This record gives sequence, C-alpha cells and structure tokens, in this order.
Amino acid sequence: METATRVALSRNVAETEQIGERIGALLRGGELLCLSGDLGAGKTALTRGIGRGWGALEPITSPTFTLIHEHHRARDGQKLYHVDGYRLSGAADAWTVGLDELLHGEDVVVIEWPENVAEALPEERLWVTLDFFDDETRQLTFNASGAQALALLRALD
Repeated sequence: METATRVALSRNVAETEQIGERIGALLRGGELLCLSGDLGAGKTALTRGIGRGWGALEPITSPTFTLIHEHHRARDGQKLYHVDGYRLSGAADAWTVGLDELLHGEDVVVIEWPENVAEALPEERLWVTLDFFDDETRQLTFNASGAQALALLRALD
C-alpha cells in the first residue's frame, strides 16, 4: 500500500482549527482520520475545524463520556462520526461500540486515541499525530496510507 508523510506547524488553537477546516472541506465520505497525541495536544480542536469545514450542523465537542458523537450535514445527509478511543482497549472494545459498522460505511470517521484500537482499523487512513512543539505551537505529522488518504493529503498541499 502506498504511503506518504507531511509535516505542518500550528502556532495556536485557531490555526489548528483552520487546518482542520481545510481537511473537512475536502472530505467526500468514507474517509478514516486517526488523531493521535497527548492530552491537550489539539485533537479535539482539529476535529472542530474538520467538522466546520465538512459542514457539521452540531457543535463538535469531545466524546469522552459517550465514546461516539454523530454529526449531520444538511446538504446531503452524510454523517461524521467523532470517536474517542481513550477508554477503549483493543479490537473487542471497538467492536462492542460498533466501530466496525462505522468503518465500513460511506460516512466520515474521526477517531481520537486511535492507538488504543489500532488493530481494529483498516490500513486505508490518514493518521495525524499532534505533538507539543512548545507551549502554543503544535507539530502535526500526517501519514497517509492508501489511495483515498493519499489523495486527501495531496489536496492539502
């Protein structure tokens, strides 16, 4: 499977959300976005931007206690699923919450803490690692695997 990597810097939360908006505007359906990083690194901020760029009707908030938030888009009824894998441990937990059904649909899936369920995820994905560069700045490393994720990454250039 073909892969590619890109790195970007975000100087603040607003820039992280803007990067997310660019990503969200490019999503067509069926994409898997995996957001990895420490607490406070900006995963939910990036998802807020993705939701805004994609056209989510509902506000994007962390699904920590519900595990999965379902968002809708008015223009076509497509859904964006925002999944929090923090409290999940392995493929069995992923299947218990219905992640397998989401991953094989035509909707967009954004997973925070994907490393907790990595063995349950398909290879076709855009994996974004958010690292602390300093107090405000974050380094975002984009790793695309598969044709759909590669096309998305190239469109971001």
